[in-house]
Amino acid sequence: MNDQPTIRVLLVDDEEDLLEYLSKRLLKQGFTVKATFSGEEAIEAANEGYYDIAVVDLKMPGMDGVETQKRLREIQPFLQCIVLTGHGSIESALESGQQDAFQYFLKPVDYDDLVVAIKDAYKKKIEKQDRRFRQQLEELYSSGLGPKGMKKAIKDLRQIYGIE
Repeated sequence: MNDQPTIRVLLVDDEEDLLEYLSKRLLKQGFTVKATFSGEEAIEAANEGYYDIAVVDLKMPGMDGVETQKRLREIQPFLQCIVLTGHGSIESALESGQQDAFQYFLKPVDYDDLVVAIKDAYKKKIEKQDRRFRQQLEELYSSGLGPKGMKKAIKDLRQIYGIE
């Protein structure tokens, strides 16, 4: 039995072959994967379900990777983004960095390096989420809510953070 939590990965790229390749390999390793072909589809997916990591192509038709990252983080603030691009440059890396990208890879990406980055990004996400959850719990404890109010507030926080 595996004690590792299932990492939920959102793939965002307009290259169908790459999405299919990454999806199959990540699924075989036990990740939960949702593949989307555009920033718009990724935003829709993030509104419908929780993700831990988004692997986002920088250059896509329509909404580009920088805007996609920004919108994803508005919906899911703890989501960690890993940027992939075949059009790498210092400028695009810096622009992605402004959206707090966890890591930046040039295509073709080394699959093993990507998996390590996903696992490391997941650790960072959990640390940030846990820190914020504990902070909010402390605020609740000091707010003077009674036991029933506390129970409901904690239940609400667990739902917000996707904690079972």
